[in-house]
Amino acid sequence: MGFRLSGVVQAKKLLRRSLSGSRQAADVPKGCFAVYVGENKARFVVPVAYLNQPAFQELLSHAEEEYGFDHPNGGLTIPCSEDEFSQLTSQLN
Repeated sequence: MGFRLSGVVQAKKLLRRSLSGSRQAADVPKGCFAVYVGENKARFVVPVAYLNQPAFQELLSHAEEEYGFDHPNGGLTIPCSEDEFSQLTSQLN
């Protein structure tokens, strides 16, 4: 549990850094954050409440393993397909 919580804290720090000064930050509603998913890096805006969901935390762990905390496009990149991500988020809603 401590590992996952640490990953969530690190993800929040990354989000603050990537969104501060970003032109796209203006189109992210309060209480949400943007992630990039799939080979084409499709952008999804999701609620911060997802950070408390075990399934989403698992995705964050995979992102940490794949990219560390230095994501290639400056935002949080999730290493799964767009279809898998859409399916997961539909279950979280």
